[in-house]
Amino acid sequence: MSKLISLSKKIILLAGPTASGKSKLAIRLAKKLNGEIVNADSMQVFKEFKILSSRPDLSDTKKIKHHLYGVISAKRYFSAGEWLKEAKKKIDNCLKRKKVPIVVGGTGLYFNTITKGISKIPIIDLKTRNKVRNLYKKLGSKKFYNYLVKLDPKTKGRILPTDSQRVQRAYEVKLKTKKSLFEWFANTKSDFLDFEIKKIFIDIPRNELLKKISKRTELMIKRECINEVIKFNKLKIKKSLSANKLIGVQEINDFLKGSISLEQCKELINIKTRQYAKRQNTWARGHMKNWNKLYSENLSILLKKSLKVVS
Repeated sequence: MSKLISLSKKIILLAGPTASGKSKLAIRLAKKLNGEIVNADSMQVFKEFKILSSRPDLSDTKKIKHHLYGVISAKRYFSAGEWLKEAKKKIDNCLKRKKVPIVVGGTGLYFNTITKGISKIPIIDLKTRNKVRNLYKKLGSKKFYNYLVKLDPKTKGRILPTDSQRVQRAYEVKLKTKKSLFEWFANTKSDFLDFEIKKIFIDIPRNELLKKISKRTELMIKRECINEVIKFNKLKIKKSLSANKLIGVQEINDFLKGSISLEQCKELINIKTRQYAKRQNTWARGHMKNWNKLYSENLSILLKKSLKVVS
C-alpha cells in the first residue's frame, strides 16, 4: 500500500546548464510518463521574454501541458518563495489529475526550495532594506562585509564578500529579526518529504555545450529577440528588477545604441551565456551531489537512461 501512495506522489526534477537540452528531454519524458511540465527557470517566468529566455514554443506547449511559463510581468519582483508557492499548486494539481509533474529548469535555488525547503524569514520592511542598501553603497563591498561579520559572526566564511546580494540580505535579516540568516536556514525543511523525488541533472560535456550555446544565440537573433528588447525598454522598469539581468538585454541595447556591431553583440551574449553555464555547473557540484548526472548526444539514449532513473 505504501508503494502505491509513494508512486502517486512522484515528482521528477530535471536540471542542467542553459542550452543543454532540458526542454526536449522533458517533453519526451512527459509523453512516456503521462506527465506535465512545471517551469523552474527564473527568466522564463516573465511574459515579456519568450525568445530571449528560450521559452518552449507553441509546438511544444501544444503537445504537453506546460505551467509557469510567461506568467509574471517583468515589472514585478518574483522571489524563490513565490515561485515555490506557485509550483506547489501546479504540482498538487498535476497529482490530483494523475499526471506526473516534471519540474524543469536551470535555476538551482528553485530546486533547493523543493529538496531542502525555504526558510520562513519574516518580510523585511522597505525602510530596513533601503538602510542596508545605502550602507553598502557608502562602505563598499569589503568594509560592508567586515561590518556584517561583526553583526553576525555566523556568516564568516559562509558567504563570499563579493556576493553583494547575499551579504546585504544577511545584514538586513540579522538587523530586523535579531537572528542569523543561518539560524533561519537551520530550522528549514522541505514540504516534499513524503514525496518520491527523482532527480536528474544533464551533465553535458563542455565542448558540446559551447556549440549549442552559439547555435541558440544565432537562432534567437533570427527569431527577432531584438524586437523583444525594444518592447521591454518601453516599459521603463526599475534597474534593480531581475528581468534586466537576463542575458542579452544589455548587449542588444548596446547594439541598438550603435556602440557595438551585431557580431560583437552575439559574441558578448555567447560569452555571458558560457559564464552562466559555468556557474550552473559549479552550483550543481556543490548543491546537487546526490542527483543522477546523465548525458548522451543521442536524445533517445538519454531518454532511456532517464526512464531507468525515474521508473
